[in-house]
Amino acid sequence: MPVRIASVEVIPYALPFRAPYVTARGRLDRREMVLLRLRCAEGLTGLGEAVPLSLRGGATLARVVGELEALGELAELDEATLAGAGLGQPPGAVAARLSPPARCAALTALLDLRGRRAAAEGRSSLPPAVEPIPCNATLVAGEPAAVAEDALRWEAEGFATFKLKVGVGDDVSQVRAVREAIGPEPRIRVDANGAWDVPGAQRTLAAMEELDIELAEQPVGLMEEMAEVAASTSIPLAGDESVESRADARRAASLGACAVAGVKLSKVGGPEEAIAIAEVLPSYLSSALDGPVGIAAAAQVAQTLSEQAEGGPDLAHGLATQRLFSSTVASAECDLRGGMLHPPPGPGLGVEIDERALELHRL
Repeated sequence: MPVRIASVEVIPYALPFRAPYVTARGRLDRREMVLLRLRCAEGLTGLGEAVPLSLRGGATLARVVGELEALGELAELDEATLAGAGLGQPPGAVAARLSPPARCAALTALLDLRGRRAAAEGRSSLPPAVEPIPCNATLVAGEPAAVAEDALRWEAEGFATFKLKVGVGDDVSQVRAVREAIGPEPRIRVDANGAWDVPGAQRTLAAMEELDIELAEQPVGLMEEMAEVAASTSIPLAGDESVESRADARRAASLGACAVAGVKLSKVGGPEEAIAIAEVLPSYLSSALDGPVGIAAAAQVAQTLSEQAEGGPDLAHGLATQRLFSSTVASAECDLRGGMLHPPPGPGLGVEIDERALELHRL
């Protein structure tokens, strides 16, 4: 049933990192994102969040803000409209112009709003079983000794899966330093963000095979290149930038390009497409360096994937990135304890905004 819209509020803001976030695609000192407040005619508010992926060549912050503000032109909104249904009608035309991050924010706000409405009406608003989500540690590229020290700090907090950002510096030495520091039991995955070429990926992964790598995420850029690399290594490959839709997942599977997919909600356009991808390839949720709303939405999707993946690979999710920020805009959000992400207990997504903090971080 469509939601009657009373108002749309769009707030760009930024969260600073504790330390610079360095990957093969560049360096970030803060993460810029957009908070969406969707208020319905009944007086309830749903929260959504968009993370522009401009380092990947995606929509800019200004474009996402404009797209979400345009939702204020609509009298009502539902998932079908956001999927571009009824393109001959003005509302459909507005929705069809949404970039994936903006669509993600709008769909997330609807999800949150429906949950809050269910709670207000006395119906359950939470998934059938709200369980903690196992998460991987995220290690940014750097000197091998520094990366290993960072891994030990994450391990002391209870993390057992470690994701290393590679494609910058001496990748093999970084991975070896981490393996020597944490020992043989924890899992290690690497993420090159498509920075290697095929010969470089083949050479580097061959050198890493002895280090017991769980998976290598997006070692090269193109799907055909992924297939070539996959055929030359025993390390399973995961698609990220190359898998942005169910159609991409089907093509990846048919080419043998990757065994699993790392799914970012802002990259694929929201929860529904993430679940559709996971129906084709085993998938884990990965943060786009989201704020509290995006992490809570991803946690709910991770619950769904866990229910679907019985008997499939046991994959930690990349949703522990709130630890990388020095502040937040939430008074209630997911709680990260012992390598596990605990969803907040409130209705809908359970996230509550700290208005004073939001004002401090507003752009």
